[in-house]
Amino acid sequence: MADIENKNQKNKELRIAHTHIEQLRLQLKESLFLELDEYGLAEQSTGEFNSTFLGVQLNSAFQPIYDSLAGDLFGHEALLRPSLGGELPSTSDFAYSYAAQSGKLVPFDRVSRALHVLNFRQIFAENGLLFLTVHPNLLISVNAHGKVFERILHANSVPTDRVVIQIDEGLVAQDKPLIEAIQNYRDRGYRIALEHFGNTHSHIDRLWKLAPDFVKLDSSLIQQAQTNDHLYKILPSLISGVKELDARAVITGVETQTQLNIAIESGATLLQGDFLGKAVAAKELQKVHVSNALSNKLHAA
Repeated sequence: MADIENKNQKNKELRIAHTHIEQLRLQLKESLFLELDEYGLAEQSTGEFNSTFLGVQLNSAFQPIYDSLAGDLFGHEALLRPSLGGELPSTSDFAYSYAAQSGKLVPFDRVSRALHVLNFRQIFAENGLLFLTVHPNLLISVNAHGKVFERILHANSVPTDRVVIQIDEGLVAQDKPLIEAIQNYRDRGYRIALEHFGNTHSHIDRLWKLAPDFVKLDSSLIQQAQTNDHLYKILPSLISGVKELDARAVITGVETQTQLNIAIESGATLLQGDFLGKAVAAKELQKVHVSNALSNKLHAA
């Protein structure tokens, strides 16, 4: 009798899970105008989601961003973790290039971002910011794209003001489409971050033209500041200049205790890097663990 009851319970759970996936597929189809069967959306036993695009399995990873002033998490950057056949790790650049060559860059990007949102809810349902990169080639269609993405956010109870759109401005040649794209996102409540700022492609005059909410410094800066005295001395001025524009600087690429010390000495309070927390699946992130890790490392700074 017990075996029959257990079997019935398992069948009931399977039916509920199947219904849940079908409802989600319908919701995303209505929000993103996509036939999601093509992208193999699936919910794992952990509660996380992955997707498959033309044989490329897509998973989300999240790297924490800390606020040293508050001594706590500030948000997470979502990163795409593709793999070929679900086994051979690949890169997000490869996945996006593959999607572009297949003529499906826009739907691929929509599915990737939807995947991040679904998995983001596994971390903190109502806390923290979600940093998401927008592919430079999609900025020309940002009007419709931002609006479509807003639907999936609202469907999952994530307001747009908790989402930070990351833009690598150095990869966009003209100011006008960049300014228009940012304004379109702002009109819908998104926050804006310029990423990889300070690399060889950056345009410093765009800091005041674009007035971002966040400026994510290229990881090479903090790493070179560890050995380059000139850059070490300039870094505080750069952080101060970002503050003067009413933006917040994010030091990325922190990989050692020395680099963490330099970042804090420079006046930056938002910090990101493998030394503080590697990019991992949502199920591996525990607030108490990452907060303790931050506290221990800041105490050593």
